[in-house]
Amino acid sequence: MATFRAVRIDKADKGTTAALTAFDEAELMDGDVVVGVEWSTVNYKDGLALTGKAPVVRRFPMIAGIDFAGTVLSSSHPDWKAGDQVIGNGWGMGETHLGAYAEKVRVKGDWLVRLPDGMSAREAMAIGTAGYTAMLSVLALERHGLNPQSGPVVVTGAAGGVGSVAIALLSKLGYHVIASTGRLAEEPYLRELGAAEVIDRAELSGPAKPLAKERWAGGIDSVGSTTLANLLSMTKYRGAIAACGLAGGMDLPTSVAPFILRGVCLYGIDSVMCPIELRRQAWSRLANGLDKEKLAEITQEIPLDQIFDAGAKVVAGLVRGRIVVKIS
Repeated sequence: MATFRAVRIDKADKGTTAALTAFDEAELMDGDVVVGVEWSTVNYKDGLALTGKAPVVRRFPMIAGIDFAGTVLSSSHPDWKAGDQVIGNGWGMGETHLGAYAEKVRVKGDWLVRLPDGMSAREAMAIGTAGYTAMLSVLALERHGLNPQSGPVVVTGAAGGVGSVAIALLSKLGYHVIASTGRLAEEPYLRELGAAEVIDRAELSGPAKPLAKERWAGGIDSVGSTTLANLLSMTKYRGAIAACGLAGGMDLPTSVAPFILRGVCLYGIDSVMCPIELRRQAWSRLANGLDKEKLAEITQEIPLDQIFDAGAKVVAGLVRGRIVVKIS
């Protein structure tokens, strides 16, 4: 059987090891579609898997990478044929199913989304799971009933992947966006994306009051922990927060006060097992809801062999915007 390049993660005596190596096609997992991967990206979860700093990987050996865009090579699935351009993300790839940092993947056809018209495979991975998650968060706020006239919206982790795309999406929709960041030197970058205000994350890092002064109608949070608790306490009456990350911790030291006294809603955003129809809606909106020039400005490109350094930087919070990885 043929081999192809892949980033393989193996169990070690202490933690895990990750290396770019030749992977045997015979070891690919079950699926009814084989895709030639052209582009991938580096998300926070990818960084955790590559560095071994969290137990993201659940089986070994594993090919890392939770996102890909590429072209179908072969298919026994009725919806797909050779030559189709597709996007794959989530569904346990890079965790329980061999993932995207490889020249080939074999997956279930039910997991795939057609690359939207007018969007290149590279642009899809410049968006990636981070941007797709940001769009799912926007959709949740819209279903709640929020609109630009509702009031300001806050975005935490603003200079990161989710935050950068969220700001670009919300500002294009007409929202007054407040960007929260621990890297105030990035204020010019955040304002270029569309942020109307930039605040220091320290304003949201202390113990949360049960209720604080109302500051925003909604928000998108990728941090969790005390940051999310403070967001909730500062959300306006009948506002909503979409929680989609845990960069600051999994705990949530809050009270019921925002929920029962202000009617605030907290929406959980799951990108991994999200139903296919909602995925299609999100990618369709992304095709038209992002300024391509802004997307290009927040994106840097690396080859596959630089993935390890990039993963470490993402986990350390040293990456601004998005990274695309050229696979083949």
